[in-house]
Formats: sequence, structure tokens, C-alpha cells
Amino acid sequence: MYFCSIQFIIMTFSNFLIDWYLENKRDLPWRKTTNPYYIWLSEIILQQTRVDQGLAYYLKFVEHYPTVFDLSNADEEEVLKLWQGLGYYSRARNLHFSAKYIVKELNGVFPFTYKEILKLKGVGDYTASAIASICFEEPTAVVDGNVYRTLARFFDIDTPINSSKGIKYFKELAQKLIDVNDPATHNQAIMEFGARMCKPQNPTCEICPLNNKCLALQKKKIKELPVKEKKLKVRKRYFNYLVPISTDGKTTLNKREGKGIWQNLYEFPIIESEFTLDKDAVLSHEIFTNLFTDDTLDVKLFNQKEIVHKLSHQHLYTRFWVVEIGGENDLKIDWKKIHDFPVPRLIDTFIEEYTKTKA
Repeated sequence: MYFCSIQFIIMTFSNFLIDWYLENKRDLPWRKTTNPYYIWLSEIILQQTRVDQGLAYYLKFVEHYPTVFDLSNADEEEVLKLWQGLGYYSRARNLHFSAKYIVKELNGVFPFTYKEILKLKGVGDYTASAIASICFEEPTAVVDGNVYRTLARFFDIDTPINSSKGIKYFKELAQKLIDVNDPATHNQAIMEFGARMCKPQNPTCEICPLNNKCLALQKKKIKELPVKEKKLKVRKRYFNYLVPISTDGKTTLNKREGKGIWQNLYEFPIIESEFTLDKDAVLSHEIFTNLFTDDTLDVKLFNQKEIVHKLSHQHLYTRFWVVEIGGENDLKIDWKKIHDFPVPRLIDTFIEEYTKTKA
């Protein structure tokens, strides 16, 4: 299977990557520290997030919460507001929960082994491996999307990376290849290599330091690897947000309770349906008639075309219905203070656009 002996690969693979990394690594703030709190913070933020987007959030979190004690003492709404725009809000809730756990149960001392770090809520194999190796020199191999892609191409592995067999196989292979004497640099090197050299689209194979040993390149299979099992069917949901606006500039927001997307974030009253609703259907819906009993209403559709907000396993087809209220009302939130509330990016974008139309 291998282009050359596995023994040679194990001896040289890490050396090639580390040499490349030391010459080409990006200047990022979390690479200038081994403080486990900062490494943990960066890894959680960068899950499902590009570095260029996550960097600004990392700097904001470090500024607001310079220690795990500061994060532990923060209000959850404050944390969610700071997280706003990153998506996957369970990451922020788990981060906050684990900070409280570290402070209250571990006396503020960050766990320092892979097995103990793995016990933190929201931390999986990859994050625990990254923290354990970078901060405590434990030789535990990281396996993220960049690593899967690099190894699948280099060794021509067509086992699906999102299958139980694939997850186990790639972890074992990555563990064999790790430089046990410098696991921190090795892990950062292979992640950086996958992100910048062995990219998903248009990898720079012509200047790759591993190109003369890459089996996928030799067999012209770069575009075919890595292999993923077919995803679950994407669920379609139709959201109709009712945005009440009174003549004195008041509105209302509801806190989204229970499990599911956007837990504990705020949103306008909503009618969820199985298909697109027209104006008549919205006005006659039970939720609308229960909310608005005043006849002095002017209802306008803000976006004629549905906004499609794509999440990992669902697509949200969204319309915003602005309900202008002329009579007495119970609205309590001043529109000028609406930015104080943590809301999903979808709603934040609407608020920005609507506010511009009224400026």
C-alpha cells in the first residue's frame, strides 16, 4: 500500500511537516502561550469556524475574560452576546459551564491530562488532544478535518472519515506518526499543513514538501479524498418572525427555551410552518391573532425573498413580518437597546438592515 516503507514514513513524516511549519506558520496569539485556558478557548472558538473569523472572537474573549475565573463569574447572556455571530451556540454554553466546573470543582486548576480534559463538557477527542499536547507535552495525536484530509491523501485511504471504522483507523495512524519528543509542534504542524497546503479545494501540490511521497497525487486521486459517508437528509424549516414595532419605538423579544438551536438566545415571536406562508395565512394564524388584538395594525413583509439560513442538518427559510402598532400596547423593549440582547446571526442581520431603513 505504501509508496515506501512505513518505518521510513514514521521517521520522516513528522520531520517534513515540522520543518515546513516552522518556516510557514501564521502568527497567531494562541501560538505564543501554553496557558491551557487560552488554548482551550481558542480550540472551542475554532471548532466549525475559520481562523480569520475566529481570531477576532478569541481576542474579545481574552479581553473580557482574561482568566477562567472571569469566565466562570460571567452571566450566560453576556457570554452568548459576545459569541453572537459564531453560530453553534452550544459551544459557548458548554464553555461557560466548564469554566464554572473548573473553578468550583477543580479550584481553578485546569486539568492537565488527556483523560481529565476529556471530561470537560463540550470537549471531544480532538480538543483534549490539542490541549494535552500543546500545554502538557502529552503525545496524543490530534485528528481534525485538516488531519483527516492530509492523511487520507498522503496514504491513499478511502475509508470514510465519518464512519466509526474510519475515526478509529485515522486516530491510530495519527498516533503512530506523532513525534513523541515534540507532540505540540507536530500537532500544530499537521493542522496548519492541512489548512494551508493540503486544502480541500485547489491544494498546492506543486510546492508541497511531501509531494514525491503522496499516493493520492501519484494516482491522481486528490479530488476523491477524503471519503465521507452520505450525510443525513437536510431538514427544511419555515420561520415567520413577527416583528412588532410601536409608534414610540418599542418591540418585544422572547427567550428561546428548551433544547435545540439557539437555546437561551432571544428572538421575535415566531410562527413555524411546514411550507411558505402568505400574508393571509400569517394574519389568520392562531399565534398572530393571540398576540395582536388591536385593529390599528399595519403588517408588511420586510423581505420578499425568503432568507435561507443553512445549518449543519437543517435549512431555515425565513421571512420577517413587521407589525406596526398604532394603539396602546404592552411592548417593553426600546428598539435602541435591542442590541443588548444575544440573538442568532439571522436576527442580528435583520435588525441591522431594518435599522438602516429607518435611519
